[in-house]
Amino acid sequence: MNSFTVQNVRLQYVDEGNGLPLLLVHGFPLDHTMWNAQIEALSKKYRVIAPDLRGFGESEASSGVVSMNRFADDLALLLDHAGVRVPVFVCGLSMGGYIAFAFWRKYAARLAGLILCDTRAANDAPTGAAARIETAERVVREGAGFLAESMPAKILSSHTQRERPQITAGLREVILRTKPLGIAAAARGMAQRDDFTAELKNIASPTLIVVGEDDGISPPAEMRATAAAIPGAECVVISQAGHMSPMERPAEVNEAIERFLAARG
Repeated sequence: MNSFTVQNVRLQYVDEGNGLPLLLVHGFPLDHTMWNAQIEALSKKYRVIAPDLRGFGESEASSGVVSMNRFADDLALLLDHAGVRVPVFVCGLSMGGYIAFAFWRKYAARLAGLILCDTRAANDAPTGAAARIETAERVVREGAGFLAESMPAKILSSHTQRERPQITAGLREVILRTKPLGIAAAARGMAQRDDFTAELKNIASPTLIVVGEDDGISPPAEMRATAAAIPGAECVVISQAGHMSPMERPAEVNEAIERFLAARG
């Protein structure tokens, strides 16, 4: 992996292929490896950059709160470090989508297009924000074991859990090796993130929405509404997938992304 330093924090990233740049932003509490199938397939035609966000994977952690804006700033600095001078396509899943929205607001001139996978434009209700703070406090006390046990069943479709148990096992391994301080800081940041619902009409960048048909966290109806609010956005629903559609049905997600990029290449 490649590395660079921001605010004395060492961040790691994968950079493969050539062509139009595609920045893949992982979800919580995972790392860049959730995109392995996309990196392998899409780097044959495009330059694919997939970071471990601060606090996740091989990147170092920050304590306290890491906001979605801070993550977006890290991505802009990563592009500078990697010598990317042309606008990029930013693809984010779940928390990665929250960061993609923040990147759009702060760095619209650097954006060629948005790909929003299984994510939400709305911020957390007070109960949801409180639950994130509770998660942050618990993970610091106990470690990530409770998340590794509970999260796969919430974010994977029943089909995936039944037919591809290796995905469940892989998610648990990634969560277990994620730094508790990084999980906590990101959870606090998500709890205080902005609501972008009223701003969707202002997104001028080409936008693709991808959602698993069994996603109970960012359901298809909500994501269709997000697509309808963004001028010209397209929504693709992935069958037999939950909240982790790029991992659960990689061929279908890759096809949707490649079709979107090819139309704008």
